[in-house]
Amino acid sequence: MGTLGILLSLALLMYLAYRGINVLILAPLLALLALLFAGDIALLLPTYTQVFMKAMGGYVIQFFPLFLLGALFGKLMDDSGSARAIAQGIVAKVGSERAILAIVLACGLLTYGGVSLFVVAFAVYPIGAALFREAGIPKRLIPGAIALGSFTFTMTALPGTPAIQNAIPNPFFGTDAFAAPGLGVIAGLIMFGLGTWWLTAQSRKLMAAGEGYGEHRDDPVVEERRDIPGFWLALLPIFVVIGLNFLMAKQILPAVDTSYLAKPEFGGLQDAKSLIGIWSIIVALGTAIVLLIAMHWKRWMDLKKSVNDGAFGSMLPILNTAAEVGYGTVIASLAGFVIIRDLVLGVSSNPLISEAVAVNILAGITGSASGGMSIALKTLGAQYLEMANAAGISPELLHRVAAMASGCMDTLPHNGAVISLLAICKLTHRESYKFIFVNTVAFPMVALAVVITLGTLFGSF
Repeated sequence: MGTLGILLSLALLMYLAYRGINVLILAPLLALLALLFAGDIALLLPTYTQVFMKAMGGYVIQFFPLFLLGALFGKLMDDSGSARAIAQGIVAKVGSERAILAIVLACGLLTYGGVSLFVVAFAVYPIGAALFREAGIPKRLIPGAIALGSFTFTMTALPGTPAIQNAIPNPFFGTDAFAAPGLGVIAGLIMFGLGTWWLTAQSRKLMAAGEGYGEHRDDPVVEERRDIPGFWLALLPIFVVIGLNFLMAKQILPAVDTSYLAKPEFGGLQDAKSLIGIWSIIVALGTAIVLLIAMHWKRWMDLKKSVNDGAFGSMLPILNTAAEVGYGTVIASLAGFVIIRDLVLGVSSNPLISEAVAVNILAGITGSASGGMSIALKTLGAQYLEMANAAGISPELLHRVAAMASGCMDTLPHNGAVISLLAICKLTHRESYKFIFVNTVAFPMVALAVVITLGTLFGSF
């Protein structure tokens, strides 16, 4: 009954999230539902306050700076006109005749530089609509192009990306954002290459069948802003994020004496290995934010509002993800979870395959890359690290596989980012989800399989 309750709880989480009920409400209720099936009625309140809330709060303590700084950086890039300047600059350099490639590159560069995918969608969509309309490409391909550039290779594969999905494995495996860089680049090229090729082929096929951009009266108008910065100036904060993240993670922080961490007030840690990856991103994003504010001092219409909006924009994403972590911790504490855990761990003697399956399933159920991976690593991360050490597999490889696996089945139809993207583009699942699915589920699965194969054969590189 305990295992049945867990499975029912997971199914309801996926269905009700798709129906639009917020996970902040769903997560505790469905975790306690699973507890009821286990017959532990007397433990409902203790489990809620001492297990669920403790795990939720622990996640906020650990990752809130990254959510806050990421949201603030994205908002400032948007309000300063930098995001628009970068998108327009790439379109100008690539050429409007390569509209799909231009949109993918624009989204990819912005998200790799730390700009929130929601900010990117709002900034790039009006430009994409104008380009696709001019080229006669069906509008329903726009979400697929934006998703390819924002939800795939720059979120989980490319080394150094400050995306939260690339930071979550750090404390579990003692790694940083540049884990397994060679494999990450190979995976990124696979996703980018296959996705761009397929979208271009689909556009030609649809246009040959007589389908054009279509009539869409609610299309946005691209506003001409004379005060946006130049292309290279707009790129400077992004270069700072990437470059400083690398220097802090690989050169500066590892050389710092962190013996003070052994003191009780700092958690009694033996070394800073589990913290360096997070510290590096904090320093990189914090520095880029200060630079961004100073560079565009005369451009801010209302800097206080931009800062406040950015800060408030970080609240719901981290609370949603933290609630999912609380849910996963409760589920992992139930006796029925042992059957599911053993089943997942027994999928393969190769911990990379087992990890990929676990993260994929949980990301698909929760509709969240960060939430699914956090649950998987919170409940099984220690076992995977132990299995990897026994098999001589590098923790960096575990990091890259976990990050990439989180970005496969997360974008099923109930995913919040998918729903938001379609709403921004004013299209439906029926019209456009096929193009999102192939680019954000199918092709990332191919790239993940390649990374697992290469990693198993040659190790991390």
